[in-house]
Amino acid sequence: MPGRIVRKWRPPLALVLGGTLAAVLGVPLVGIAYFRVAGSVLGWAETAWLIGWMAVVATVILGILLWRLVLRPVQSLTGYAQSISAGQAASPPRHFGTPEFSALGQSVIDMGDHLHQRAEHMRAYADHVTHELKSPLTTLRGAAELLQDGGLSQDEQDALVSRITNATSQMTEQLDALRRLAHADATPMRGTSRLVEILPRIEKRYPSVAISVQQDGTVPFPPQTLEPVLDHLIANASEHGADRITLSVERGGMAIEDNGRGISPGNRKRIFDPFFTTRRSGGGTGMGLPIVRRMLEAQGADITLLESPSGARFWVEFHR
Repeated sequence: MPGRIVRKWRPPLALVLGGTLAAVLGVPLVGIAYFRVAGSVLGWAETAWLIGWMAVVATVILGILLWRLVLRPVQSLTGYAQSISAGQAASPPRHFGTPEFSALGQSVIDMGDHLHQRAEHMRAYADHVTHELKSPLTTLRGAAELLQDGGLSQDEQDALVSRITNATSQMTEQLDALRRLAHADATPMRGTSRLVEILPRIEKRYPSVAISVQQDGTVPFPPQTLEPVLDHLIANASEHGADRITLSVERGGMAIEDNGRGISPGNRKRIFDPFFTTRRSGGGTGMGLPIVRRMLEAQGADITLLESPSGARFWVEFHR
């Protein structure tokens, strides 16, 4: 979770600047008036010294206020931004001066947290890809060595070529999944959409699946996000034996339910892990649901797997 600024009452920036300008203008005028009134009583020299000390005190007080309300917040925010830019872990400032600096500081902190999380996600996914590519690379290396040695029959050569083709297809699918994942984490697009706008195009791609809308409503992200999210979920359900899917937009979220084989208790906590799949032999990459989650998180939403008597039931929660 991003750090939250502790909000305390502070004068707005306009009041601080207005007070500073008023002090710059008012102190000399007050000094002149006081000098004329008190000069004949205290003496001109003593009055001048007194006015001088009053000016020094007023300047010190004004400087402390400007440092606390303007300079220190800017320095804290600059230091935090430099640490984030250098890739270092840094604790965000907890206090800011004026409300304007608080809003600016919170925006920078949220941006820094988003960039840090994105970098961590991509680093983790890159590690997963490296691990997943070891198997097809080993296959390619072994096949190349056998072909290089020679002495293989035509059937054996054909089998090796088939293994090479399968390995390269697996590598291509995994790299394509990583590319889609990177795109899923892109800057969120604004807009709204409804299920009736999306379903006709999706139904054409899955003619064997009956897709029904139990309750339609406004989804707080555009069709460019909603369509691929539903496409991934429906494809995943179809691959696991579902031929009927029910969609429902409810208060604060959207439910997606299917009548497929469901998800075993041992796999429920792992379905959103990158590259986790129960269809490895069938060509599954295990990236469908992680991509869906990243796309939704980029739009300020989240997805969870709910308990259901049969099939699978997903809940997409809208946070805005």
